[in-house]
Amino acid sequence: MKFGAAPVTEAEGAILAHSLRLGDGRLRKGVVLNAEHIATLRDAGISEVSVARLESGDIHEDEAAQVLAKALCEGAGSIHCTAPFTGRVNLIADGPGVVLIDAARIDAANAVDPMITVATVAPFHQLQAGGMAATVKIIAYGVSGTALNAAADHAHGAIRFAGPVYGSASLILTEIPGGPGDKGIDAVENRLKGLGMRLCETLRCAHDEAALAEAIGQAQGDVVLILTASATSDPHDTAPGALIRAGGRIERFGLPVDPGNLLFLGDIGGRPVIGLPGSARSPVLHGADWVLARVACGVALDSAAMAAMGVGGLLKEIPTRPQPRQPGAGRAPRTDGTN
Repeated sequence: MKFGAAPVTEAEGAILAHSLRLGDGRLRKGVVLNAEHIATLRDAGISEVSVARLESGDIHEDEAAQVLAKALCEGAGSIHCTAPFTGRVNLIADGPGVVLIDAARIDAANAVDPMITVATVAPFHQLQAGGMAATVKIIAYGVSGTALNAAADHAHGAIRFAGPVYGSASLILTEIPGGPGDKGIDAVENRLKGLGMRLCETLRCAHDEAALAEAIGQAQGDVVLILTASATSDPHDTAPGALIRAGGRIERFGLPVDPGNLLFLGDIGGRPVIGLPGSARSPVLHGADWVLARVACGVALDSAAMAAMGVGGLLKEIPTRPQPRQPGAGRAPRTDGTN
């Protein structure tokens, strides 16, 4: 592609590189200059403009963006491409789900030519219908067809969208005197709604291993969620013990995501079971969101995958946290010279 200044008299058919204000109107950058544009520019006293000209083998920015976006979308699932505009095409989710990214393929596509770019959300990011999974932007007004084809080859299959595979969940609450009661039900239900799932029942039982094991066995939902009145602090504590007692198994207790450290994941009879920490009663972003989203969308999640959540797993602080992460946070300063 050629780029630079050109006399207005020689600019017909070229792409205007910079927007120009002409009287009460505006000639926008990216427009292909025609005879009428040239006459308007001459009448305005403009003798020279910056333009871009496509050379043999070059692809216009809009067409290039569409080609690359279609390569990303092919086989991706419930994602569609927007119409190209100023060299950009967005990839939009058709419903709730989780975005799966092959980072190496995206990196390879972006390494072909600096004028060809793909930006995505983070791997396993949860989206609602209408959420943007990625954007393709062609920076220049045109790019080499050879480079575009190479980038498209790399990008093919780099994005997949996993929608929910489960439709319902049971929530089991354990109870103790003076406990939190029903607090947190709304937060859990909203998390499920965001994944297109419904809370089909809320079961209550004493905070006791035998009673909780019985409730787990009675749960009817596709996914079983457990929210205990007292914190689960050990793999052999009440909730994990109840799951084992009911005939289930524990995949992992403990999550390197904060808030969310005390979460556990298991299953019973092929149904996922998630033990929620008490902090999941808050609607703020939580490790439970990450785990629930993957589970709900059928994305494989084992102990190793949970262990890998630590990088980026330091989430927003909960203002009401009884023991803030920062020593001394929330305390009045001492007046005796010590901290």
